[in-house]
Amino acid sequence: MNLIEIKGLCKNFDKFKLQNVDITLEEGFIMGFIGRNGAGKSTTLKTSLNLMNNDGGSVKLCGLSMPQDELEIKNQVGYVFGGVDFYPEAKIGHITNVTKSFYREWNEELYKELCDRFEIDQNKRFKHLSAGMKVKYSLAVAMSHNPKLLILDEPTSGLDPAARDDLVLLFQEFIEDGKHSILFSTHITSDLEKCADYITYIKEGKILASTDKDSFRQSYISVAGKKEQLTPEVEEKIIGLHKHQLGFEGIMKSEDKKLAQSNGFEMAEPTLEDIMIHIERR
Repeated sequence: MNLIEIKGLCKNFDKFKLQNVDITLEEGFIMGFIGRNGAGKSTTLKTSLNLMNNDGGSVKLCGLSMPQDELEIKNQVGYVFGGVDFYPEAKIGHITNVTKSFYREWNEELYKELCDRFEIDQNKRFKHLSAGMKVKYSLAVAMSHNPKLLILDEPTSGLDPAARDDLVLLFQEFIEDGKHSILFSTHITSDLEKCADYITYIKEGKILASTDKDSFRQSYISVAGKKEQLTPEVEEKIIGLHKHQLGFEGIMKSEDKKLAQSNGFEMAEPTLEDIMIHIERR
């Protein structure tokens, strides 16, 4: 079963357009949603959840249609967006008691387990939480009503490496029964290297690629060499070409591997970060 079916999603602003976004994700998988700031990641997630009106396209989450089944969808989807603050003066326990009343299947035992895991003090006022602890609390709430799907916008932002690693393990636990999935946007590509099954790349409001992580990485090669090895024909094929005192570096499509070999370039398999840096280099 597909837990996400987004087709032809559009959203128009004065200076930006989200154009015909298609995303599909089966149950049992994690998809990383990447692209530079302003590429359309948050807009895609918010319009998918009807937090923003869209200007075209269709959205089905957990087999239900948005906006017709919005209430049921939001009982089956947990979501966390950056920059969302609860009442700053309220204590965590009070915020939770109000929040859980909106969900049909609130799991108090799971909530307490997650709070213990994240070391969240129920008597602390929200304003006294660090940025990282606010993210952890939002995740604890999002996961405690037995959602099938998590939609997360920069969930590991503001966390130290050890805390990020804990969340990656939690995400893997969440999907290991094969019935749950996660879609999350992030600019911390090292987290996706550890846990993502699929990658969707968005650039300037358009989906550049949406495929399994290995296929995405293997569709490019990192290349480097001396400046004198460059020819006009080769320069055309190098994405994000960077010339420096010692030579050059960039990435090429894997289909151009023979060209890179014939010119004696150094080649390697790029990381997600390498690909993102060179695609976005101007």
